[in-house]
Amino acid sequence: MTGRHGDRPMTGRLGGAWVWRTSVSVVLGLVALACALPLVWLVLAPTKSDAQITGGHPLSFGSPDGYLTAWRNLTTFNDGVIYQWIVNSAVYTGGAVLLSVTTSLLAGYALAATRIAGRRVILIATLLAMIVPPAALVLPLFLEVNAVQLTGTAWSVILPAGLYPFGVYLAFIYFSTMLPREVLEAARIDGCSEAALFARVALPLGKPLIALLTFFAFIGNWNNYFLPFVMLGDDETFNLPVGLGVLISGSPALNPALGGSDLPIHRPEAAITGVLTVVPVALVFLFAQRHLVRGLLDGAVKN
Repeated sequence: MTGRHGDRPMTGRLGGAWVWRTSVSVVLGLVALACALPLVWLVLAPTKSDAQITGGHPLSFGSPDGYLTAWRNLTTFNDGVIYQWIVNSAVYTGGAVLLSVTTSLLAGYALAATRIAGRRVILIATLLAMIVPPAALVLPLFLEVNAVQLTGTAWSVILPAGLYPFGVYLAFIYFSTMLPREVLEAARIDGCSEAALFARVALPLGKPLIALLTFFAFIGNWNNYFLPFVMLGDDETFNLPVGLGVLISGSPALNPALGGSDLPIHRPEAAITGVLTVVPVALVFLFAQRHLVRGLLDGAVKN
């Protein structure tokens, strides 16, 4: 009798755990499905004609040749300006990532490993800058860039990316928890400079941090729309997000208010531009994830 009664609570706990795991799996599956469906539609849309997109099943597949047709049509828009938009996005994003990651690592290390004057004030200012919406900073940034006559150039998009409060605070937290104080003090007693400490101790331990900062900086700058839209005034200087807006607003097939036109720009052409925007993000995510996990494992083995 005791054994049977004693088994009931254990059975109840096992049943409750199974229900909980099943519920969590179902909820996560639904969330993943909701996130994946728009991406699946985006990949399938260029395979279909405009009529098939509007009248057919949203997730139906057209023809593989649809990508080639949509791309050829897209290159007719403004004499193939899409090629320049791709190059601009790569240049703006690459320069912004390099600048923001470098400044975040240096500032985060300085705040975590040294006792500089006003450190608390700097940290509070960094937190406040994280709270301010990016759109609210566009006008002050435009006035600053315009004062040095850099509006309309690549620097007007790259230089403001050097102010990356989230990256600075993330680097500060990482270095505060991962850098052994004893190692730093011993190296300083032996005459090691702060530059050497940063290069020989902080950076090797910061591989996961570098991967994480690179990923977030890439996402933010590759998808940046408002800042390039304000800073840049020429179609040939736009990046892909701003160019996609120009494509939609400048094509009569996508903006009926403009009237008729012979340009073959429809929904498949707009969709393939969206694919061009999404694919690099997915590739960088996979690359950063692999190096992030490897860096964490390397650190665990060394410790």
